[in-house]
Amino acid sequence: MSRRPDIGARRPLPPPPDRKSLREAALAHLGRFAATERSLTLVLERRVTRWGRRAVEDGQESSAVADTVNSRLPLAAAIAKEMVTLGAVNDHDFARSRAARLTRSGRSRRAVQAQLSARGIDSPTTEQALDETLGQDEMARDAEIAAALIFARKRRAGPFQHAEQPDDAHDDADENHAGKKARLYGAFALAGFSRDVTDRALGMDAEEAESRILTLKASL
Repeated sequence: MSRRPDIGARRPLPPPPDRKSLREAALAHLGRFAATERSLTLVLERRVTRWGRRAVEDGQESSAVADTVNSRLPLAAAIAKEMVTLGAVNDHDFARSRAARLTRSGRSRRAVQAQLSARGIDSPTTEQALDETLGQDEMARDAEIAAALIFARKRRAGPFQHAEQPDDAHDDADENHAGKKARLYGAFALAGFSRDVTDRALGMDAEEAESRILTLKASL
C-alpha cells in the first residue's frame, strides 16, 4: 500500500541562489512585470534573503548562512545591471510609460515624480521622461490641469458634480459648504496639485473639462 505524501511537509531547502538561478529568476520576473534596475535588484536580493531565512529555520548555523547570503547579495545588482546592458531593463522607457499611465489616472506631476523616485529612478531621468511625455511650460501646465480634472471627476467635484447637487460655490456664509470646500482643496493639495491648478480645474465648465481630458489621453 503506497503512502500518501505528507501535504504539510516542507519542501527540501534548495541550494543557495547563484548567478545562474538569479539570472533565470530575473528573466522570469521581467517576463511578467516591467521593472527598473533598482526594483529588479530588490527582487533578486529578497530571493537571496528568503533563502537565508529558510536555511536558518532548517537548522543551519546562522553565521555560516549570513556569510553565504552576504556573498550572494552583490550578484543581485550585477545581474540587474546585466539586464540593463541587454536592453531588458530601461529606466528611461519605464519612467515615460509609468508617467503617462499615472497622469491618465489623475496623478499630479509631483505625485508621478514621487512614484518614480520610489521605484529607484534618479531625478535627471525622471525629469527628462516627464518633459518628453508631458511637455514643458504651457504644455506641461495643460497636462497638469487635465490630470486635475480627472482627479476631480473621480471625486465628482467641480465640473463633474451631480446636477442635483446645489451649486453654492459662492455661499461663503454656509459653514457646511466651507468645510466641504476646505476638505476638497486639501485632497487636491495632498495629491500634489497646486492651488491655481485646482482653482482652474474646479472652475471649468463640463464641456471644456471633458475636451481637455480627451486631449490629454489622446496625447499619451
